[in-house]
Formats: sequence, structure tokens, C-alpha cells
Amino acid sequence: MEGYDYSESNYYFVTICTANRKEYFGKIENNQMVLNYHGQIVDQQWQWLAKQYSYVKLDEYVIMSNHMHGILIIEDSDRSRPVPTHCIKSLSSLIGAFKTTSSKLIHQNRLSDFSWQRSFYDHIIRNDESLNKIREYIINNPINWANDEENINCITNRANELRVAKLKSNMSGCNHSS
Repeated sequence: MEGYDYSESNYYFVTICTANRKEYFGKIENNQMVLNYHGQIVDQQWQWLAKQYSYVKLDEYVIMSNHMHGILIIEDSDRSRPVPTHCIKSLSSLIGAFKTTSSKLIHQNRLSDFSWQRSFYDHIIRNDESLNKIREYIINNPINWANDEENINCITNRANELRVAKLKSNMSGCNHSS
């Protein structure tokens, strides 16, 4: 949001995708996400944010095959002081640190073609109702993977369905006699 200070104490919902939605982090089995080694690195580095920065707290999050959703909380108890005792990184800087450290570790583990999508999606969570809906969305993400817009197979299947439907509608006006 233009003009908003993204280092402000708040709850932020983020979605971070891999480049070209390539699946690197594991797979869905029985409606559960099973992380592979690279997915475990992403999990480790997401948790690292809260260990590295005392003002960062993590709420619900899920790592999927080619993206992750998470609620990151910036909570600075020192803002009331006239002279800040430490510098609060913006949401963008925190996500940048996460992407950099996770990418470095993944590259060191022989996956040199790995990369994150250039940017990320964020949403400022303004009330408990929104927070609870987002938590539910995150928790249910593995169950809904078959229809998820981040699922490249879902996108391909939808595109094929649209092509078939268009062909059928074009053919329905034709009178074919044998």
C-alpha cells in the first residue's frame, strides 16, 4: 500500500512463489504437504526470521510445492522510546533476507537452478475476522491444492478445459449429416 510504513507493528499475510511456479519443495500426499529436503530448508529459514529478529513473530504458515503462505507479525515494543534502540526492518527487507538465506542454502545443496519469483504478495491484516479467515486458508491449503491457482497442473488443466469447451460450443452450431 502506497505510503504505508511496512516496518510498523502489524500482522502481515505473505505469499512467496518460486520462479515460474516450479515445484521444488515436496508434494501433497493424502491432503498433507510432505516437504523434501529443499522444503525443509525453506521451513528452517522461515523460522530463522523469528530467531534472528526479536521483533518478528510467526503465526500460521504452510510451505507448498512451489510457494508458501505465512502470517508474519512485526511487533516492536521499543517504538515508544524517543530514541530507538534498534532498527526495525521493513516487511520487504525481512522477506528479502528469507529469500536470500533460503536460496543460498538450497544452492549449496546442489539445486543451482532454484530461484524465487522476483516479488511477493502481501496483505495487511486489520482485524480478527480477517486473521481467522487467513489462518483457515493457510491450514486448508494442502487440502485445496488440486484447485489452487498456484498449482501449475491446475492451471494447465483449466486451460485445456476452456479449449475443449470452446471447441464444443463452436461445433454445437454445426449440422453434421451422415
